[in-house]
Amino acid sequence: MICQEDFEKIDIRAGTIIEAVPFTKAIKPAYQLKIDFGALGIKHSSAQITDLYLPESLIGIQVIAIINFPVKQIANFLSECLVLGVYAQDHKVVLLHPGMPVPNGAKIR
Repeated sequence: MICQEDFEKIDIRAGTIIEAVPFTKAIKPAYQLKIDFGALGIKHSSAQITDLYLPESLIGIQVIAIINFPVKQIANFLSECLVLGVYAQDHKVVLLHPGMPVPNGAKIR
């Protein structure tokens, strides 16, 4: 079990995908995402979400991401945040997103 203080260490925010391209150098199929977190800036993420999403369908979608993990290098790409999703029954990732539009950078509580 974690306590409230542990949860508060995780900075989870909403952001809007502004660019999505195939990540051809990744070992597993993935996209390179550019996500707008408002006043917190633009961050990049590698996301293995190719089963259910096409790059062009991701543009303008708001997602939920952890933005305070250390930067992770994947091939020649620096992933700065972790986009959150849920594994469906078929083990395909379904992105988490707000049910209604929220400001980019809004904190998840």
